[in-house]
Formats: sequence, C-alpha cells, structure tokens
Amino acid sequence: MNNLPTLANIDVTVLKGVGSKLAQVLAKLDIHSVQDLLFHLPLRYLDRTRITAISQLRTNTSVVVQGAVLKTNIVFGKRRSLAVTIEDNSGTTCLRFYHFNASQKNSFEEGRQVRCYGDPRLGSSGLEFYHPEYEFVDSGKTELSEQALTPVYPLTDGLSQSRIRSLTEQAVNLLKDYSPSELLPAEVQQMFGMDTLASALAYLHFPPPEASVEQILAGQHPAQQRLAFEELLAHYLVRQQLREQFQQEHAALIKVHQDKKAALLSTLPFSLTGAQQRVCDEIQRDLSKGVPMLRMVQGDVGSGKTLVAAIAALNVAFSGYQVAIVAPTEILAEQHLNNFKQWLEPLGLRICWLVGKLTAAKRRDALKTIADGEAEIIVGTHALFQEDVDFAKLGLAIIDEQHRFGVDQRLSLRKKSRLGEVPHQLVMTATPIPRTLAMTAYSELDYSVIDELPPGRKPIQTALVSQSRRAHVIERIRVACEKGTQAYWVCPLVEDSETLSAANAEQTWEQLKVALSGFNIAMVHGRLKAAEKEMVMASFKKGESQLLVATTVIEVGVDVPNATLMIIENPERLGLAQLHQLRGRVGRGSEASHCVLLYGDKLSQHAKQRLQVLRESNDGFVIAEKDLEIRGPGELLGTRQTGDMQYRLADAQQHANLIPEVHRIGEHLCVDKELSDKLIQRWIGYNKNYAQV
Repeated sequence: MNNLPTLANIDVTVLKGVGSKLAQVLAKLDIHSVQDLLFHLPLRYLDRTRITAISQLRTNTSVVVQGAVLKTNIVFGKRRSLAVTIEDNSGTTCLRFYHFNASQKNSFEEGRQVRCYGDPRLGSSGLEFYHPEYEFVDSGKTELSEQALTPVYPLTDGLSQSRIRSLTEQAVNLLKDYSPSELLPAEVQQMFGMDTLASALAYLHFPPPEASVEQILAGQHPAQQRLAFEELLAHYLVRQQLREQFQQEHAALIKVHQDKKAALLSTLPFSLTGAQQRVCDEIQRDLSKGVPMLRMVQGDVGSGKTLVAAIAALNVAFSGYQVAIVAPTEILAEQHLNNFKQWLEPLGLRICWLVGKLTAAKRRDALKTIADGEAEIIVGTHALFQEDVDFAKLGLAIIDEQHRFGVDQRLSLRKKSRLGEVPHQLVMTATPIPRTLAMTAYSELDYSVIDELPPGRKPIQTALVSQSRRAHVIERIRVACEKGTQAYWVCPLVEDSETLSAANAEQTWEQLKVALSGFNIAMVHGRLKAAEKEMVMASFKKGESQLLVATTVIEVGVDVPNATLMIIENPERLGLAQLHQLRGRVGRGSEASHCVLLYGDKLSQHAKQRLQVLRESNDGFVIAEKDLEIRGPGELLGTRQTGDMQYRLADAQQHANLIPEVHRIGEHLCVDKELSDKLIQRWIGYNKNYAQV
C-alpha cells in the first residue's frame, strides 16, 4: 500500500507562519491542506507591468495610468470631494478623493506628471478612479517596477493579500516534490498543451514575466482553460450525482385527468399554445415515472408558465396529493393564489396560503389545514420552507422565479413528505437563461422552454429618448393617465450617490408629484419594509394610484393589465435581461403598450448599441444571449443564494466553448465513482454537503 504523503493530506500547518490561529482563518475559506491552498486560485490579476492609455480604460479592470494634471477642483455635493483631472495623449480621466487635506490638494500642481493605480468606475464625469494609489513621477518616465502580473485572491477576515501570496509561494515550491494527481483523461490533457497539472497551477499563481497579459486577463491562457475544464467537470459530476440520487428515490405516480384539464381549459378565453402543450406533455411524462421530477420551465414574460403549472397541479391534486407553490414575494404569491382559485376552485379543489404577514391565529389555522390534508393546493412564500410546516401528502413543489432561492431551499421541500416518497419539483423562471449557462448552472434539471407567446399579444414598442426630452415624456404620462391607464417610472437608485449620476426614486417622486398634480403617484423601493411595499403594490394593482415610481423591486411578478406605459430612467445602468424583465410589467392587457428608455445625455456609442438590442427585439432569449456576451453570467443568475456553488476559476461566458466537451467526458466519468469523488473533493470539497439536503 502506498503511504507516501500527497498534497491532499499535507496539512496547511506545515507552511511557515501557519499556526492554529491562522489555520482557523484559512478554514473559513475551506483551506485545510496544501492542495486546498493551491486550488484557491486568483480571482483576478493586477497589471502593474505597463501603463494603459486613458482612452483604453474599461470598468472592472485594474490598471496603471499616467498623465499630467490638467485641473483640480473641490466639488461640493452631498459629500465634498477633490476631483483631479489628468490627461495623456489619448484622453482625460478623473481621480476622486473624499478624504483629503490642503497639502494633498496643493501637491497636484497643474502640469505635474502623476501615475495612479486602481479600478476605473463610472462616475459623474465618465470613468473615474476613487482613492487610487498614486505617485508623482518625472516627465517621460515610463518604466515600471513590477515585471509580472500580481495575483488577487479571495480573502476572509484576518487574512491579507500579502500573507496569502506568501503562503501560496511556499505551496508552489512544494509542487517540485509533490505533484497533484492527474485526474483527467490523457486526451483532455493534450487539448491544452500543458505538460502537467502542477505546471498549470504554478503558472496561474505566479505568471512569469513573459506571460501574455492580454491572454491571462481574458481568461484564455491554456493553463486557465485546463483548470477551468476540470472545475466545470467537477460541477457537472456533482450535479449528476444529485440527479442520480433523486432517480433512486420514489415519488408519487401521477395520472392524467383529461376530463379535469378539459373542464379548466373550457373556462378560458384562449387555447394552449403549441409550446405550452409540449411542455405540459414533458411534465406529465416525468410525473408518471414514479421517480422524482426535477424540471425547469423557462418562459418569456407572458408566455403562460403559470397555466402550465396549474395543469400539472391539477393532475397531482386529483391523484390524491398536495401541491406547494412557492413565490419569492407576498404580492406574487397572492397573484398565484388568485389565479389558482379562479382556475381550480370551480373544479372542487381547496386552496390555502401561508405567508409571513398572517396573524398568529390565521397561521395556526393554515398549518392545521396543510397538516390535515384539508387543502390540496398550498400557495406561499419562503414561509413554506419553515420547519413547522408539515404537509399531509406533498406530491409536487412548484418554485417560481427559482433563481431567488438557493439550492438548499428548493431541496429542503424533499423532507416535507410523510409518505417515504420524494415530492416532484417544477422550477420556473421568467428570466430567459442562455442554453450554455443553463447547461452549467442547472445541469441536474431537465429543461423545458415555452418559446411561443399566446396569439394576439401585442409586442411592446420600445423607444430610446434623451433626458433632454424629459418634459415631453412627463406629458406622455399625463395623456396615458387621463385615458384611464396606468404607468411605471423606474429609477435605478433609491437616493443620491456621488459615484453614480443615476436618478433616484425619492427625488423623482417629489418632482413628478408637482409636474403631474391631480394624479395619485405612489412610490416603492427596496428600503421600504416588506409590508409597506406590499401595500403600495396592491394599491397600484387596484388602480388607486395612476403612476408608480419604483426601483427595480418591481422586476418580478407584478401583473397589472391596466399598466400600458413604462419609463426606465438611466437604462444604461442596468443589464439587458433586467431591462427586458422590467419592460414585461406592461403589455399584459389588450391595450398597446410602450416602454421609454430615458437615457442620460452622455450615453456612449457602446451603450446606445446595447440598448438598441432591446429596441429591436422582444425575444427574451435573444436578449439574454446578448446580455451574457456583454455582462457575463453573474448578472443573469442574480445574487448567489446559500447552498449554490460558486466557481473558483471557470466562467460560463469565457469558457463556453469547453462545455460540450465537459458534458461528453462527464458522461463517461459518471460511471467511475472513485474518480468522480476525487474531482469533486478537489474543486467543491467541503461544500459538497449541499447535495445531501
């Protein structure tokens, strides 16, 4: 038996400077062994090897710029700031300081050469540097002290970049004597031209001076590709294990109740679209297998996902089981409650709901109704995940806007059945997710798409309008409200910000109350308490207010058929997919609807081209693909929730070309449990317990 030490079982305390206290700090990052440290890869790199022309600045990229001081101003706003404008041969940028003194201000003499390092961000004058590191240099001096890219690592309290770089340097030195196991097939190793896994790790922790800066910053170096492939493979394998775990469990056998479905459809003023019927059939095939369904249904705004879910619920309920419908907000839950009551109560099904705002007495009654099986359909929010919620016979859980919930939350409903059977799961989203992203983020789920809108739906007309025509836009709202329809005005921020020139909801609300006196204008934003938000939204839905000034909290789920006009201020601050979601709040009735993108006067050509995508397309999938190209996957998936696994190196956008091959290799490796477990342990390790929910 081979008892030689390996990187995986050499404790991190062998490294110089790591005592029990630092070991506890490292454990917060799931670093327990030297191998864990080596696979704790840089988030990004600092490029201090060259000076970047000001005209080439991009957001989210750390750079060094050098230029002459053009002017210095003290700006008086909500917060006083020192603004230093510098210029090189290609353009100008601003260095902004909120904490400064007279001596510092005076040091920025006009014409003096200053070199600064930092991350440019959008500000009131364009791209600006906030509190950058800087030094004054001799005119014409261009040599830099750094010869290689500097890695930046994920940190936790008690750990600095210099400390983790020092520890990683020791770990890389150990690679000379201990090589990590090569777990990929030889054919994959050859794809990237990297001799060994050890050489790829050493290269990425400390890129040599001759490394291609452009290639590494773009995530396209063979060492990055080699490790990204392995990480994507580990995530694929753990999700397949989760899927296999589900497939080995028992679930309710659900029959089709064609007569009940026909009775429901006969009450509707429209027929199912072909896409809705196809997805209904796919769901029913899953429900009839006796193993737990795990299916995601994607559908653009207005495609009819809720009706598809109701038909699935109908078949489950008439097969003798309960159905839980979980929504991320109380107002969306209430919307589902009303729809399901309208559609299913006439068929004899009983419906109850459970949300946070219920009184203690009503909550007790709801819990008893659920536990005794007196209701077949239970609609609610996160409240349904709580431990004291006990279902008599849960057969199906429907999760709406599933990206608002973590993996562990969705899977916690597995424990809610008393029958020894695992409930089926149907998760829905109105955020179209590009297929590439879905294949990586949700590969344990089967995948259905409702890619057809009901006939007669009028496409929303979208216009790009400059802030200089703001008065014209306000007049347009007046005309719409006088006709008896309603409107939204969306602002990206709640209150003023020195760092962004975006509009704020509170100020806009005050201005519009004056400009549109005589109309009831409501306001809702994320800083209101949940009960206040619900009250404002409910009032708008009832038509008690004509205009709703809001932040992006209205993005999901509010259905107000009488709303026909949407104004989105500073749309350049938002992603295309989010703008499409917001736009989908109108166009839900029979009237023609319009969306006005009220952009700032300093809109760049790039931003105009981006917004043009929205103007030219009402297809959420086309828009989502463009958004993935432009902004990357994080924005599309929303904030990562507890239980969701994050990538260390892989990026669904940068490494999309690897995904088909990852799936091909993964299908072969699934049968090798020992090898799969080693890959999963290496990349996901102590977070794998999410799959045991």
